[in-house]
Amino acid sequence: MAPEPLHKFFNPSSVAVIGASRDAAKVGHSILGNLKRNGYAGKLYPVNPNAKRILGLKAYPDILSIREAVDLAVIAVPARFVLDSVRECARKGVMAAIVITAGFKETGDEGHILERQVLETAAAGGVRILGPNCLGLINTANGLNASFAPLMPRKGSIAFFSQSGALCTAILDWSLVRGVGFSKFVSLGNKSDISELDMLEYLADDHETRVILGYIEGITNGREFMEKAAEAVQKKPLIVMKGGGTAAGARAASSHTGSLAGSERAFDAAFRQTGVLRAHTIEDLFNFALAFADNPIPEGPGLCIVTNAGGPGIIAADACEHSTASMAELSSGTVSSLRRSLPPTAGFYNPVDVIGDARADRYAAAMSAVMKDPGVDGALVILTPQAMTEVEETAKTILRLKGRKAKPVLTCFMGGDSIRKGAEMLRSGGIPTYPYPEDGVRAFDALVRYRRAKERPDPGFAHFDADTERARVVISKARGAGRHELGEKDAREIISAYGFRTPMSALARTSGEAVKAAVSIGFPVVLKISSPDILHKTDIGGVRASLRTPRDVETAFLEITSNARRLMPGAMVWGCLVQEMVAGGREVILGMTLDHTFGPLIMFGMGGIYVEALGDVSFRIAPVGTLEAGAMMDEIRSSRLLKGLRGERPSDLDAAKECILRLSRLVTDFPEIVEMDINPLLVLPEGEGAVAIDARVVLG
Repeated sequence: MAPEPLHKFFNPSSVAVIGASRDAAKVGHSILGNLKRNGYAGKLYPVNPNAKRILGLKAYPDILSIREAVDLAVIAVPARFVLDSVRECARKGVMAAIVITAGFKETGDEGHILERQVLETAAAGGVRILGPNCLGLINTANGLNASFAPLMPRKGSIAFFSQSGALCTAILDWSLVRGVGFSKFVSLGNKSDISELDMLEYLADDHETRVILGYIEGITNGREFMEKAAEAVQKKPLIVMKGGGTAAGARAASSHTGSLAGSERAFDAAFRQTGVLRAHTIEDLFNFALAFADNPIPEGPGLCIVTNAGGPGIIAADACEHSTASMAELSSGTVSSLRRSLPPTAGFYNPVDVIGDARADRYAAAMSAVMKDPGVDGALVILTPQAMTEVEETAKTILRLKGRKAKPVLTCFMGGDSIRKGAEMLRSGGIPTYPYPEDGVRAFDALVRYRRAKERPDPGFAHFDADTERARVVISKARGAGRHELGEKDAREIISAYGFRTPMSALARTSGEAVKAAVSIGFPVVLKISSPDILHKTDIGGVRASLRTPRDVETAFLEITSNARRLMPGAMVWGCLVQEMVAGGREVILGMTLDHTFGPLIMFGMGGIYVEALGDVSFRIAPVGTLEAGAMMDEIRSSRLLKGLRGERPSDLDAAKECILRLSRLVTDFPEIVEMDINPLLVLPEGEGAVAIDARVVLG
């Protein structure tokens, strides 16, 4: 169904509750009660053929009996009656319907069929559907609570959408305890029509929303999600928690890339490429949101820590060093100012330790000095309750000083009852406070990462000449022969067509042919088993390197082919590939696996036979630009090896980056490729390029 504005869901002039009930135990009663008591000023129409009045409102036997126009229908009738209700909504001209009822695709095949019928009927009648199997939605700006949630959230600037209705109710309860306010609150349910894609589009332009939060378990259209997420991020922060990922990505995979990939890797890559901030816990989801709700975005990564206790300050500094934020270096002027206003035993650098007997005035002096420093982009103020600590006065001081500066201020008031009132004062004044220093640092880190996401330059998609027809012929022949797993010979042909440099090689069917090929290529050479059925050659002794004489080649050929026939008697053996031996350089792996949500997932990492054991790899969704290709190389733990250590000549990083870009182009051009490895890709010293030593391709 084509996207339409969701205005009538959030700002209806009138709401009909189909399935409204006089029974307080029924969902229809709760929904109508929520609409009545939370300040919604529009017209309400209970629909129930067995009642005259419900909660003091005139009831109607069906929606067609209502003479006035209805903007929004909330449907809370048994599943078997939902289709008729939607059909009547279409006849009435209702464009927005929330289907609360469960009993659809989440229950099995029959429910799935019924849900499809409901959606088709709605689409034909121009009705957008939220749900089914959802909690409903809330708009705090106009008091609209079209849900059966037991609580109404406070007003705020955070919008939240969730695939889980149960999680919605838990978060509502939690938010009231933490003082978190919402602008919009949406339960997506089964997402038969309206999904996270619609929410991103709508909330990105919603002037009442400053930050968007989402909980998702799956995405139906990964490409469109990435497009809409990237657009939303340019307007406001988007923080998403992804649940249910570990089992979803599990599958049998024959390639190294397939073994190391999975849905979580793909979601991480998609979020990273679009600027979505991923929260791995519910606590982080809202800790990040609180940082964005009332704080400006920092100009840079420099964080200054002000504390009255050394230990928590050190913990915060450690956390900062493990993040994308950095410890701000204070100017000499700031240090001098601190020396004048703090006792001699204080810490004048970062962290700034005002020491344990600090009252509110000492916090004020320290904050005033550091917040003026141009090298400080934000502050984390830590307070532990000690004998001289003025908790509430310090909170007032922080609120007063924060209002003067266009820099983010976060706080960590550690403790229980003794700091509770001060923490509440801060929250009420729009300053987030966290129970532990690490939480505050992670929240500031999220601010920094969002700044970088917004300022990210164009990805710089490169354009290369490629012989697509040559690659297409190889793939077509393999498919015509019923082969889906292409061995090295065909894989080399495909990647060569896309500009990969490969060693000189020749296929030898006999030991005599192998010797002739080796003499032609030049010693030393490598022999590898050539078979479309043998995927990991080393596992069966199918590779011999550093062969320097004809006798070596002859012996190796006989041993390799004998091993293959003995260990894999059913495999088709074509002979051996005689290959130029390329020396020097670093072995990396370059690969791809097809993710069912986002498409081609590109992998880069240190290669060789230990790649799966080490797992030192990074991922991106294709197409990959030059910016992302460089980031992939920087992210792996072994990146320093490629850059050269202790006087070693650095590897040809430009050539490695170009190989990532060429692979991205290849798998984008041929969506029938579902897995492939180039392992190893030998990255030679700087200026000498890279050579694809071995490759394999799997077709869908």
